[in-house]
Amino acid sequence: MKAAIAQPVARPARRWIGSAAGWLRPTLAIWLLALFLASPAAAHEIRPAALELTEQADGTVSVIWKQPVLSGKKLRMRPILPAQCAPPEQTQQEFTGTATIETWQTACRLDRGEVRIEGLEQTLTDVFVRLKFADGNEQTRVLRPASATFSLQAKGGDSPASAYLRIGAEHMLFGWDHLLFVLGLLLLTPVRKILWVISAFTAGHSLTLAITALGLFRLPSGPVELLIALSIFFLAVEVVRKQAGKTSLTIRQPWIVAAGFGLLHGLGFAGALAAIGLPKGQEIWALLLFNLGVEIGQILFVAAVLGAYWLVSRLPIDRQNWLARPALYLVGSLGAYYTMVRIFI
Repeated sequence: MKAAIAQPVARPARRWIGSAAGWLRPTLAIWLLALFLASPAAAHEIRPAALELTEQADGTVSVIWKQPVLSGKKLRMRPILPAQCAPPEQTQQEFTGTATIETWQTACRLDRGEVRIEGLEQTLTDVFVRLKFADGNEQTRVLRPASATFSLQAKGGDSPASAYLRIGAEHMLFGWDHLLFVLGLLLLTPVRKILWVISAFTAGHSLTLAITALGLFRLPSGPVELLIALSIFFLAVEVVRKQAGKTSLTIRQPWIVAAGFGLLHGLGFAGALAAIGLPKGQEIWALLLFNLGVEIGQILFVAAVLGAYWLVSRLPIDRQNWLARPALYLVGSLGAYYTMVRIFI
């Protein structure tokens, strides 16, 4: 009797759960998509700005202010030097296509006061600050939207090693285009091959990052960013074809496309590194640290995705519908979106 009553009661419950799941799955994908589109410039704006202050023995400071250009426009931020620094009589400006470089000199000392980046709190970028003192000492600092000011009296600061390591990791973790490509690789690749495919991607982008950062090869940033967006959309198409039972070289040997497109993504990483430059005499060391930071960020992201996959696999739900399909919607939609943005903007 109890079993007879429980069975008709369970059926409506299962139908309600199935109906709710059918509504929640596309809703989850829409919310994930909105999260990315809420800051459509994130894949561009993550390139850091750079401020270099060089103190001279005659009591002047040479200033080099370099900031990225977003869709042909400068970000609305500027450095504010200590109050005792005289306003510059004249400045020189140069536009490189991806950044503006402004230089000037001011009567000033770097022994007191504060340095602030006005407008930094309204952006998604960081500012790499290099201080060169008249006595030969140097300091490095990284300013962020939440901490746009530092005191010159404060001792210490970031070491060059930690600064390049941190910027490399942040560029990976907050560069949505690179993360979307890695997510596409994870959707395309069987779990047993993930290590090899991610290693191939690492080898590809490490190679072009080194070649470009050392000035041996360079491409305009516009075509590079467009090709990176197309690589994301291409992976989404290949995942759909794989799910439909079709095959291709990419599906059979995903490490080949990972290495090939990794060369493109390395050019994108080099753009961020070019924004802050490599310290003279320490180019190789700084390059290795920046690349190590990129790899740390990549490992953290891959671990988070695989961890989420493992957690979902322990639940009594369909992993394809609750994890893989929303992720595919995200990769495909944003790959197409970034492609259109980089063609028409």
